[in-house]
Amino acid sequence: MKLIASVATALVVGLSAIAASAQPTPNIDKTQANQNARIAQGQATGQLSNREAARLKAGQAKVDGMKAAAKADGKVTRAERQAIKREQAKQSRRIARQKHDGNRK
Repeated sequence: MKLIASVATALVVGLSAIAASAQPTPNIDKTQANQNARIAQGQATGQLSNREAARLKAGQAKVDGMKAAAKADGKVTRAERQAIKREQAKQSRRIARQKHDGNRK
């Protein structure tokens, strides 16, 4: 029983250390969630073809990679945050353009 308790305690301590070292990015996360929802909605309504949606999802993955790289050292700098936001704005324009280009599924 003591072994289980000590393992559980070590796990909790380890996870809290990991969570504390990674700087939160709530605005970036919220924007990513909104853009992923826009892509899914466009695909569901037929505004986006599967091919267009796949391309847009790849763009979203690029932003996720930028976010992961920025968080890797535990500190997201202002420059990193601005670069991520610029890429998110670019992806947002691409989503809007693809959804309203008249191509139907």
